[in-house]
Amino acid sequence: MHDIKQIRENPEAFDAALARRGSDPVAMKIVALDEESRAIITQLQEGQARRNEASKAIGKAKAQGDEDAAQALMAEVGALKTKLPALEDKERELSGQLKDMMAALPNLPDPDVPLGEDEDDNVELERWGEPRKFDFAPQEHSDIGPLLGLEFETAAKMSGARFTFLRGHMARLQRALGQYMLDMQTAENGFTECAPPLLVRDEAVYGTGQLPKFAEDLFQTTDGRWLIPTAEVSLTNSVNGQILDEAQLPIRLTALTPCFRSEAGSAGRDTKGYIRQHQFEKVEMVAIVHPAESEAEHQRMTAAAESILKALELPYRKMLLCAGDMGATARKTYDLEVWLPGQNAYREISSISNCGDYQARRMKARFRPIQEKTGGEGKGTQFVHTLNGSGLAVGRTLVAVLENYQQEDGSVHIPTALLPYMGGIDRLEAK
Repeated sequence: MHDIKQIRENPEAFDAALARRGSDPVAMKIVALDEESRAIITQLQEGQARRNEASKAIGKAKAQGDEDAAQALMAEVGALKTKLPALEDKERELSGQLKDMMAALPNLPDPDVPLGEDEDDNVELERWGEPRKFDFAPQEHSDIGPLLGLEFETAAKMSGARFTFLRGHMARLQRALGQYMLDMQTAENGFTECAPPLLVRDEAVYGTGQLPKFAEDLFQTTDGRWLIPTAEVSLTNSVNGQILDEAQLPIRLTALTPCFRSEAGSAGRDTKGYIRQHQFEKVEMVAIVHPAESEAEHQRMTAAAESILKALELPYRKMLLCAGDMGATARKTYDLEVWLPGQNAYREISSISNCGDYQARRMKARFRPIQEKTGGEGKGTQFVHTLNGSGLAVGRTLVAVLENYQQEDGSVHIPTALLPYMGGIDRLEAK
């Protein structure tokens, strides 16, 4: 959500920023609708004030025996009682239109976000690790996985496409990855572990920006709740509607949860294998911070995600997304792309975004500043900044381990960092 005052004050700058995302100009439509709505509100307030004033005057006129004046005042009050409900209906209609228009707008990109339309225009910032040189032709995870316990057909029979059944040591490896990531994010990177709800109401997915525009990407239950597409929704909404003390910031939260996505916008992409699923697990990181700290927090969270890849010795590259490839709620995003030798390509494994105050405005999540000189509370409140990112996507990390640690005989070595979590198992072997 955006600040309507900023749009009023500089509509040209707002449209110019939106244009970097490829969006059409909307500022003047918003300003016109806002002006019409405020004019109706003024008429309402004036009408209500006049109705109250005239109602009081009726009694005085009757007390003074001025029946003509009393009748005139009563007629005026009657006319206002007819007019005011119509104005209230009109104001509700205009306010609803304005809210819907504002809610559908994406966040404005940060000034240092590069121009571009899609992933081809993203900017590579750095690489870490040297891709392994194989003595044989490495296979994709979808080819070696079924013999190791990654069963696509078993899941398809019961659930359809984009579901996978994990069995035996493969299931153990996925559990080990999730537990290892969670331990790293809490013990090493300072996040507080949470176990949030997986089902949420409309206001939660509205608060983080999935509603109203991206409802088709979600799964909804028969009672109207939504399955979370990521724990970002639950963790970020933990401050929904709150006024925090500045001393409480930053708040850093993490959770390992199942995630559910319809993948409506990715028909035909990654239909093979374990890359793009309707149900998957992810360790999510969320930070709620002071606006002055959000850029530094973005760097910190990105480093926290990178620390997992480094510990697992998985080569990756860090990308700065262009304006056209960012998610709608983000003002700046880094993607981490892990090397997959079976595909001979880097693929996204984590996306870390700074949303600024975009989500906070939707959630009405604010903080009360500390007054530096007196040590007391400052005047007024400010919106917090929110950030989120994967630390990491567990299934995609499993894919990366399978492809990077595969052996010529079809087995897969377990990364050293995961051995304490595997109960003595040091490799996956075909059965």
